[in-house]
Amino acid sequence: MPDLKRNKEKLKLLLLAAIIIALGIIIAAFAGYRRILSSPEPMISPVQEGASISIANVRQTATRNGIKEWSLDAVSVYYMNSEKQAVLQELSVTFFLKNKKEVCLSAQKGILKTESNDIEVTGNVVLKDETYRLETETLNYEHGRRMFSSKTRAEITSPGLQLSADSMSADLNTGKTVFKGNVKGIISENISL
Repeated sequence: MPDLKRNKEKLKLLLLAAIIIALGIIIAAFAGYRRILSSPEPMISPVQEGASISIANVRQTATRNGIKEWSLDAVSVYYMNSEKQAVLQELSVTFFLKNKKEVCLSAQKGILKTESNDIEVTGNVVLKDETYRLETETLNYEHGRRMFSSKTRAEITSPGLQLSADSMSADLNTGKTVFKGNVKGIISENISL
């Protein structure tokens, strides 16, 4: 009999401990839930008027004949179905060249025209490869011709080279870049072009 009484007491203590633990978990969950409800709303950018869909953290890749031509990453995208374009925030695009080299583009804002894959970017635009760095405020990429162009002041730098102009265009297929209007530059004698 004493063992039975002792077992009942142990069972009561075990059940009481389980109830206390369960209550503690419920109170902690309730307190956490209340903290979440009372905290200020996180900053979520409003969906752009007329947007069909809004997505955060997006990656898209453009291919032609099975060959990857560029890969795009953006913090957020608003797709405008009526205009057949995607409005991109904080984007970066990597362009893949035939010689296995890459050209990287970054900007604060961009518009991807979904039917043509043309891209227009604005705000702290940087276009760079392993040698050159181009900075401007706006840049257009024409996907069909694989051409960049800017009608705003552009500056290009590399070791031994500083060049600026009112406008520029660059052909990814040929590797040729043309600068026009108030072209100014400094070229070191040690540069190899």
